[in-house]
Amino acid sequence: MGKMEEKVYQVEKKKGGLITMPFIFSNEICEKLAVVGFSTNMISYLTSQLHLPLTKAANTLTNFGGTAALTPLLGALAADAFAGRFWTILISSIIYQIGMISLTVSAVLPKLRPPPCHANEVCKEADSGQLAILYISLLLTALGSGGIRPCVVSFGADQFDESDPKQKTTTWKFFNWYYFCMGASILVAVTVLVYIQDNIGWGWGLGIPTFAMALSIVAFGFGYPLYRKLDPNGSPFTRLLQVCVAAYRKRNAPMVSDTKLLYENWELDADISIGGKLIHTENLK
Repeated sequence: MGKMEEKVYQVEKKKGGLITMPFIFSNEICEKLAVVGFSTNMISYLTSQLHLPLTKAANTLTNFGGTAALTPLLGALAADAFAGRFWTILISSIIYQIGMISLTVSAVLPKLRPPPCHANEVCKEADSGQLAILYISLLLTALGSGGIRPCVVSFGADQFDESDPKQKTTTWKFFNWYYFCMGASILVAVTVLVYIQDNIGWGWGLGIPTFAMALSIVAFGFGYPLYRKLDPNGSPFTRLLQVCVAAYRKRNAPMVSDTKLLYENWELDADISIGGKLIHTENLK
């Protein structure tokens, strides 16, 4: 290990810890508040505000749910291959924010949705332009959540040094508080926000999580100097292929008796191992 690499490693090792948790939790809480707050009751918005038939509204939400379920693959690949977890979360949060703003504006401005209809009237369905704004908004939120969801937990775990015995118990505290905050935000979304949407208005019902998401981006960005930011270690598919090729080529090689003879390379493996050293196992030969 060179002196420069050693110095950088020591500086990054001093960062992180529990002091970074409020910034990370704020992002996760607001993301869950936003996505659950509008997706849980979105069928009501599509049928009552945009006057879509129930089948068309359900199909729209199905397509949105399928897209949102696939985008985490892109977010995780981007974070591991070139962007890193911090920038993936930050950029994805901004994309998510744009989608939420667009959706909120469409719920507030009368021109962006069909006119209200009264009893015994034929409701006018949203036109192509109004639907285009809806679809773009949903696509942006799906892309944004795809970059946030696979990275937040891993980024939080990065803030603790697994080689330090004192931080092992702290890591468990992080996971406990993470899932508590996530569950609490979901509970608020499916109760308070849904009530506001149904009884006060969709402008407030969508505006509150949009504003909360904006605050979370600011809070997450403020924590930048405190975070431990591990460099991206390349595409996981490349490493998986390398392991498969190496395993096939060495399928007949005898097992060495001295573990010091096994592969170790701090410079290449510092980002994916503890202190730059891969932990060997006797269980997989």
